[in-house]
Amino acid sequence: MSIDKRRCAVLLAAGVLLPLPALTGCSSGDDDGPPSPAARDIAPASRAQTAPGGTLRWALDARPATFNAFQTSADTGTERIAGAVLPALHTLDARGRPQRNGDYLESAEVVSREPKQVVVYKLNPKAVWSDGRPLGAADFSAQWKALRGTENAYWTARNAGYDRIARIQPGEKDHEVKVTFAKPYTDWRSLFTPLYPKSMMSNPAVFNAGARKGLAVTSGPFMVRAVKDTSVTLVRNPKWWGDRARLNRLVFEAVPARKRAAALVDGTLDMAEVDRSTARRIQAAEPAGKRAAGARLHPSGKAGAPKLETHGQDAADATRARAEAERVDAGKAQGSERSEAVALRRYALRTALDPAYTQLAINGAKGPLADERVRRAVARAIDRQALAKLVLKPFGLPTEPLGNHLLMSEQKGYKDHSGALGGPDTQAAQSLLADAGWRPGGSSARQKSVDGKTDERSGRSHPAVVRKKGRPLVLRFVLPSDSGGSLRAVGERIGRMLEEIGVRTEITKVKGDSFFKDHIATGKYDLALYSWPASAYPATDGRPIYAKPQPAADGSLVVEQNYTRVGTDQIDQLFDEALTELDGGASRALVGRADARIWAAAGSIPLYQPPQLVAVRKTVGNAGAFGFATPRYQDIGFRK
Repeated sequence: MSIDKRRCAVLLAAGVLLPLPALTGCSSGDDDGPPSPAARDIAPASRAQTAPGGTLRWALDARPATFNAFQTSADTGTERIAGAVLPALHTLDARGRPQRNGDYLESAEVVSREPKQVVVYKLNPKAVWSDGRPLGAADFSAQWKALRGTENAYWTARNAGYDRIARIQPGEKDHEVKVTFAKPYTDWRSLFTPLYPKSMMSNPAVFNAGARKGLAVTSGPFMVRAVKDTSVTLVRNPKWWGDRARLNRLVFEAVPARKRAAALVDGTLDMAEVDRSTARRIQAAEPAGKRAAGARLHPSGKAGAPKLETHGQDAADATRARAEAERVDAGKAQGSERSEAVALRRYALRTALDPAYTQLAINGAKGPLADERVRRAVARAIDRQALAKLVLKPFGLPTEPLGNHLLMSEQKGYKDHSGALGGPDTQAAQSLLADAGWRPGGSSARQKSVDGKTDERSGRSHPAVVRKKGRPLVLRFVLPSDSGGSLRAVGERIGRMLEEIGVRTEITKVKGDSFFKDHIATGKYDLALYSWPASAYPATDGRPIYAKPQPAADGSLVVEQNYTRVGTDQIDQLFDEALTELDGGASRALVGRADARIWAAAGSIPLYQPPQLVAVRKTVGNAGAFGFATPRYQDIGFRK
């Protein structure tokens, strides 16, 4: 699936660029070798090792508002359900490489490049919709017409790739579909996944509103049985021609992140992505850790307990009473923790590097950061290695910082292009600031804390705050308040790093949807931390994130998804060339050159791939932290 606004965390042209080095950055190793252990963790099991039957309860943040993956309100739940009940012509392996899905495709090839690119899909003759009709050209054509961007009646979130198609027609042989492109398109494998039936795509009313209630016609190992306010139940599809699903039912339960720990303790979930706090509790509960059930109890003096101001015998009596009360409280706490630990031992914590990247976004639209030298100074003050270690080491994941905006560490063609900007160097950062007119003068010993109160950092020595024309360099640093402790800790560490070059930050925590809607999208920030999902199709999905903002008729800037407002004509040109280059290696090379230019422009500084933390009942096989890989839903089951 392509990147769009719904998948955000959960979102000025640059000046003269540095000369770019040859693209010889560090590679992830053998592009065609097996993935690293950090790429996927799903407890693999053969189908013979799992028992037929059973119900798996899988947590989602909320019941999907739509089952149409091409609408703006689609979310992760939409994608999960679509993957189980709809055709995916190409799936992804653990390294993010598109793979032909034999359940639906016998072949898919570019048969002509001149004068037009032509792709012929040969469909599996057994592939049928749940109403018994074979998949065919009519479904492809209806999806193209709905998504190509010329029909205003369709409320679509994106049309990338579909807008490059000229026509769709039946092929020369049975079960063939011929797609002719008006413009060459390197990421043609991204199209028609998921594929919806023509009954939905040919009718705007069904596309827009009908898909919010469910899916009447499907074509996967599962089908939708029931849609309730808090759950969606899938059951085996009796018309499925492939390997029979091991599970009888797959139930997606709406369980907000804050309630998942309790649901796991209660045993009402079999699988759930969890936050860092819950992940640590699962780790601590593991008997192999050799940790006593009560070893992590709080000290005996309970916070908030009333003080007893007494004298003589009264004091002695009070002391004995207090000691007895503390013993009782400690016993209850121990019992509660033991009970929780026993319950959590039913689960394993599956970990992988998330197919996403957390970045420091530097808003270059106005103010001091409109100067590329200041952006580069901020970037070079950041020790990305230390931040990656802070986030990833507790879960045993590789702690190398991410060196690419467009490809993750496991993907084919990954190279670290951060050298186009330069590594962490306090002196170099201070020189860049001085060159931009920002020189020391004043004190930075006082910094705003995350709750807006002044934090006295007594006992520490700080460089003088840099000033220009008497004005101190103070940057507004915006963080989502509901992101858990990880981003807060990273933000505070970045603030301290910037102090070392005389830059002061004022950290503001923003609640809920307001973070993106009112701050990131509108440009009301200087610095921000948020994540973008990675993509198997970076030429398509990377362009709107890094495209140069263009002026609109009313004088505003059209930024697409480039919320840093930093872009160049050269970056746009490289993306355009990568999109039309049908040779995979040549297209990846162009994407790599674009990434080096993005680094040099210093609007977005990738930090790390966050951990993907999934609690899975230990008896479940073939499920967990999937990483890039497309889940094979028919193989998920309970071990014998």
